[in-house]
Amino acid sequence: MCTDAVVEGLGLVMKFFLIVVGVLFALDAYAKEGQWRLVYEETFARPLSTDRAEWRKATPGDADPMDDAGQYFKILGGPQFEKQLRIFDTYRKTYSFGKDGWLTAELSARDPGKAGKPKDPPSLTATKIGKVNAVRLNEPDHYGGILIRSTQALPAKYRIEYELLALDFGGSRDGKWNYKGKTNGYSAGASKTRHPWPFSKSDEFAKPESAWHDVKIANGFYFLAIVDYPDPYPRNNVFIHNHRKVAIDAYNVREHPTFEVCNPAAKTYYVGQDNTVNMLFLSPGGAREGQSLAVTECGTVYGGEGGRAPVVSAVQMLPELRPKRSYRFAVERDETGYTLEVRGQFRFVGEKTYRYHRGFTEDRHPIWHFNQQPAEYDGGFDKSFQLEGPHGKFTIEHSWPKGSAYPDYFIIGDPHTNYYEGSAALTNIRLYTPR
Repeated sequence: MCTDAVVEGLGLVMKFFLIVVGVLFALDAYAKEGQWRLVYEETFARPLSTDRAEWRKATPGDADPMDDAGQYFKILGGPQFEKQLRIFDTYRKTYSFGKDGWLTAELSARDPGKAGKPKDPPSLTATKIGKVNAVRLNEPDHYGGILIRSTQALPAKYRIEYELLALDFGGSRDGKWNYKGKTNGYSAGASKTRHPWPFSKSDEFAKPESAWHDVKIANGFYFLAIVDYPDPYPRNNVFIHNHRKVAIDAYNVREHPTFEVCNPAAKTYYVGQDNTVNMLFLSPGGAREGQSLAVTECGTVYGGEGGRAPVVSAVQMLPELRPKRSYRFAVERDETGYTLEVRGQFRFVGEKTYRYHRGFTEDRHPIWHFNQQPAEYDGGFDKSFQLEGPHGKFTIEHSWPKGSAYPDYFIIGDPHTNYYEGSAALTNIRLYTPR
């Protein structure tokens, strides 16, 4: 009888908890309904017509210094870099979908033997997770890249959000980094290297592809980011690091992690880069990478200043709970700045929503390329950079000149073509504008 009473009591507690959670979600939806007007929603109830788009060979870009054939890599590697770049071809597939074609899929894959078609290309497929319509991003080879992005530039003020149902881009499972025949989300077999784009000076250019830096130590995923360029398709990892305005991402490192994570309950840090969420506002830094302003319940870390790690993660996810428990990611832009939001089940705190706002210019740290229009910026943060390598040097005269403009585009997925591998499933991508 005593046991029955305890069970009945626990049942009442659980019902009360579910009622409270339901009320909170309803209030959240009500507040959103009052503030925002839904413009587009994609639920993936229909198949994606991916076969209508063909794989086309892509010429490596060089208009940007950090692009795949950019000047930055030429001064680092010289003729050896150009030789490495010629041993493979890159193929690209692009197609728009959703109402009015408001979303675009960007897929990239490598043809290592120049056989005329990509090897192990990524795919985007409408599917079901349980009873929920979803889209699956599958990237079987880290030399591929896959993104869902906004087709057109985003409005001056907006909210973009979606629900993440599944994620397998590295991180441990039940404390193990090797599972399902993979290591940190990377499949076994062929070498996994960053060929042919090192982040800085390197002796790798003279080496065969298999002898380059092994990337299996780190895997990750861009949950949601806002970038400053109008054609956001996957490129090398150095490129994307110089074009983010704000980003919510994951970076899973299985050996010698150098980042820290905030324990939101205790407001203290612990070392780790495992299934964590980074909430980043990017600010002007060096020529190769913006300064990361990481915001957490423990405070804001300014790119390693004050002795903290270069990036501090806000929360740690619990991947074992997916897909029964989803995670919601959102970015908002208003007249004052950007807000990053994540909701889900997290270590130490359970079900929570975290929202962090920063002004376009705050504490003398502007958000990188925040101005969508020239009139929004006076040129006060423009800098020139001189980059020098073993094979020459060049100058970036203006990194953020007066009269410039950088419309917002969002990306979800893996923008790198020499890092990251795995799969993810998501649903309900929504775009709101203010009422």
